[in-house]
Amino acid sequence: MERFDPGPRLRAIAELAPDCRVLADIGTDHAYVPAAVLLEGKAERAVAADIGRGPLDRARATAEKYGLTDRMDLRLGDGLSVLTPGEADVIVIAGMGGDSITEILAAAPWSRDGALLLLQPMSKAEVLRRWLPENGYAVQAERLTQERGVLYPILTVRGGEMPPADGERAWGGFLLDGDPLWGRYLEEKILTLRRTAAGLGMARAPGAAQRRGEVLAIISALERRKGEWDRAHGT
Repeated sequence: MERFDPGPRLRAIAELAPDCRVLADIGTDHAYVPAAVLLEGKAERAVAADIGRGPLDRARATAEKYGLTDRMDLRLGDGLSVLTPGEADVIVIAGMGGDSITEILAAAPWSRDGALLLLQPMSKAEVLRRWLPENGYAVQAERLTQERGVLYPILTVRGGEMPPADGERAWGGFLLDGDPLWGRYLEEKILTLRRTAAGLGMARAPGAAQRRGEVLAIISALERRKGEWDRAHGT
């Protein structure tokens, strides 16, 4: 059997998964994360779920290829509706926008009760970071991973309380200051926000000026943190 390599992004998610009884991967596509944790002996069973039949067919092909059909349960369905509360110890929701992740969690408030959540937004991480503390979730850890030159955050989350995310934390992360990729991540977010501020500067819609001021304040906070990062790392 050929060596299994899910790629840097999905490998990082699998590495963060603790040993567990059942891991569920929502929006699984090829089921690479469930396959990785099963092959490494980190889970007894896995649920690989997707809303589309095509992705689930790809997941089935992965399970068959690596001899995991008896330990991987394939389920067709929307979000966390494929699970019963308490069924999975670890729930992975990765490879989609932060706004989509919030919608999945909002539709299943029981996800606050016990399971460890590994959340990996492809975009709009700031939306997810704002939403989590406002809705009874606490971020326990964050890390960055890189694939094909693109940085992706991974959030380790459980139900609980934490301070709300101001603009600086929503965009720059809660717990990324020790991550070796954080300086570059901050730089990318600053550039994104500068483009937003430039667009708002030309807008005539009501509230645009106020919104631009808010964005500029976030930029200033992130630039300060980036300066601290550069000094600490001699860059």
